Amino acid sequence: MSLAETIRAKLAATADLPALSTGIAPSPAQVPAAVLVAITDRPRPGLILTKRNEALRRHPGQVAFAGGRADPDDLGPEDTALREAWEEIALPRDRVEIVGRDSVFHTPTGFAIVPVIGVVPPDLPLAPREFEVADIFEVPLTHVLDAANHVRKWAEINGARREYFEIPWDGAHRIWGVTAAMIVNLARRLA
Repeated sequence: MSLAETIRAKLAATADLPALSTGIAPSPAQVPAAVLVAITDRPRPGLILTKRNEALRRHPGQVAFAGGRADPDDLGPEDTALREAWEEIALPRDRVEIVGRDSVFHTPTGFAIVPVIGVVPPDLPLAPREFEVADIFEVPLTHVLDAANHVRKWAEINGARREYFEIPWDGAHRIWGVTAAMIVNLARRLA
């Protein structure tokens, strides 16, 4: 069975598993968005992540999946995720095999984000759009899916005490917040 088929089967088998809660209730005022959870198809699969440019107004320097807000012309979350991945890291749409979606994440910053899961060939020549992305890196899937690496933390965010996850990686990248929550949720589904 291919990596894509394996992930697709696991997502189907866990479709009824409730998602982790961000503590934010869904609202029609939330902005629709999508991210591409790109998994590299190699003997030891990896997860492609980006580090946002430090000069950005929102979430500067944070680790994130390629993605963003939906455009009116997008045909759905998959289209949004693929468009954003092309714009941010030059990941060609036709090199992504979409295998499913994960649960919508409602963020304190007003977004309703759909994680779109796709399998991509290894070692694609990706290039960051420097205005948005400072770095592109790959983390072994075994590392991010390992529950031992899912550290629970608390912080005051927008005047409220919130619990969040952090996944340490290589000392240079701090994977936390909604990105880490999406990974933890995915780990529960792919376990």
